[in-house]
Amino acid sequence: MTADAAWRWPVEVRRGMSEPTQLADEESGSEPEAGSGMLRVFGRQLKRFRVRAGVERPEFGAKTGYSASTISAYEQGRRVPPPRFIDQADQLLDAGGVLQEMKEEVARAQFPAFFRDAARLEAEAVELHAYDTHVVKGLMQTADYARAVFRMWRPLLDEETIEQRIAARLARQEIFARRPQPHLSFVIEEAVLHKRLGSEQVWRGQLEQIILIAQARNVDVQVMPLDREEHAGLAGPFTLMETKDGRRIAYTEVQSDSRLHTERTRVRELEATYGTLRAQALTPRESQALIEKLLGEG
Repeated sequence: MTADAAWRWPVEVRRGMSEPTQLADEESGSEPEAGSGMLRVFGRQLKRFRVRAGVERPEFGAKTGYSASTISAYEQGRRVPPPRFIDQADQLLDAGGVLQEMKEEVARAQFPAFFRDAARLEAEAVELHAYDTHVVKGLMQTADYARAVFRMWRPLLDEETIEQRIAARLARQEIFARRPQPHLSFVIEEAVLHKRLGSEQVWRGQLEQIILIAQARNVDVQVMPLDREEHAGLAGPFTLMETKDGRRIAYTEVQSDSRLHTERTRVRELEATYGTLRAQALTPRESQALIEKLLGEG
């Protein structure tokens, strides 16, 4: 399969600092801010333009393809409007580009506040390398797998928050289709691949997606097998990123304590750890064969 063919995925996938900053990871399950400031500002502007145009919510919803209750949620800053809606609203309400100018910040608001800087850096990365120990990396998750993960968080997340988190996670996967293509690699613990989170069907769909992602020329996926006697990653998962301006950043997490590291010494340590992990793991071809074997046995 060619790299271009690999990106013809299901719609769900195509949607698949000078000082250290302490952050909680987007995958930690903490509640997002209720009605973030940016969403409230956008909502007030949306309502102002709608009222000025003399359009009631039901009529405006019909023109944009959304219910009146959804329009109300956007205006109150309770839900994140998608980019397509913002473009429609700006044109229909003759907002003169005011609503569209807020589109990027509104998109960032779909992430919990503590993950927004990390999400921005991730989206700009020319290289990204990740080691995961408990679940498949969010960048590779299917919608069904992500839903299963979010439904297991404690304290429980409400359904609206879960759906918002899923949409945000799938939006991050735009990195796979970006041009120029970034260099991406993933090292996954074999134990992660054995966890049938959600259901048998969800598990199979997730493994199939990992295989599909791994077929792209700019992506390497390696599995750390269970029988390794030497293992450099016992301190836990982390992600390494390099931005187009040459900044090299590390992202670490444990429970709800997560950090972006920009100090060179710390980043270099994790880069060395990742290099050793890749040497200890199965090769990309061996890793794909293992995943295919798991699917065949399942």
